Amino acid sequence: MELSAGTTTTPPDLHGRHFRQAQGPTTRGSWYRTWRVLAVDGTTFDAPDTPENMERFGRPGSGRAAARGDRVAFPQVRVVAVAECGTHAITAATLGSITVAEATLARDLFPGLGRGELLIADRGFAGLPLWRAASANGADLLWRVRSNIVLPVREELPDGSYLSEIVATDDHYRRKDPVTVRVVEYTLDDPARPEHDAPYRLITTILDHHKAPARELAALYCQRWEIETALDELKTHQRGPGQVLRSRSPDGVEQEVWAHLLVHHAIRSLMHTAAVGAGLDPDRLSFIRSLRLARRQTTAQAAFSP
Repeated sequence: MELSAGTTTTPPDLHGRHFRQAQGPTTRGSWYRTWRVLAVDGTTFDAPDTPENMERFGRPGSGRAAARGDRVAFPQVRVVAVAECGTHAITAATLGSITVAEATLARDLFPGLGRGELLIADRGFAGLPLWRAASANGADLLWRVRSNIVLPVREELPDGSYLSEIVATDDHYRRKDPVTVRVVEYTLDDPARPEHDAPYRLITTILDHHKAPARELAALYCQRWEIETALDELKTHQRGPGQVLRSRSPDGVEQEVWAHLLVHHAIRSLMHTAAVGAGLDPDRLSFIRSLRLARRQTTAQAAFSP
């Protein structure tokens, strides 16, 4: 497993943000037409309550307690990651203080994106500067946007989508520097879902409806939940539910987080190899069973005398 150079505050041997790609050209469930499908999202890890960790990472606010000036919960380190939707392997990550927004941290990951990749993101990442940063090297995007964003119809397309434009948040009236996007709007026909009748609005860099019809993009957006699954595997099953990281120093906390990310990538890479060998979609394999197997094998090997 290889890591490319980065600029974190972790020790030199952990200076990485970008992990090696896990999926291959024949991996089932990993591609939409010619695009490798990725998703971006964030999570947090609780760190021990020390002055050093508090200074580096900050502490989340909590309503009335924070307003009273009371101490709230643990210091938290924020992690933003990009994952392959087909394998759940996290291919890039960055760390920061809980006081730094996910969208701000995500900008550090986008230079690693390129042509042939399609990045899915939820509403929290929508914004013109981040859109430009994510697509700068040729990657295509499929992002959900909030319902209050103004998207004027510039051209209606045969598949029900339409061309529009997005501008900076402070430029809604002059619209002097717009970026053309294609908009896909739809609702979910499922009364069991909360707000099922609320419209979903997606914007994409794929302007040609022949290359990616609106119905297919609407169905593809649900792949965003694959990174939620990956982060749950990382925090709930691998680290353990409700666990606090062990290190009392900020550098040690970051090293622990990178170690968890490396282990998760290693397990998911092994699962991908096994799935390809059996001709299966990696989603058909159990992460929990694979994790238990890896732990048993590691323990067994450690028992042997060198």
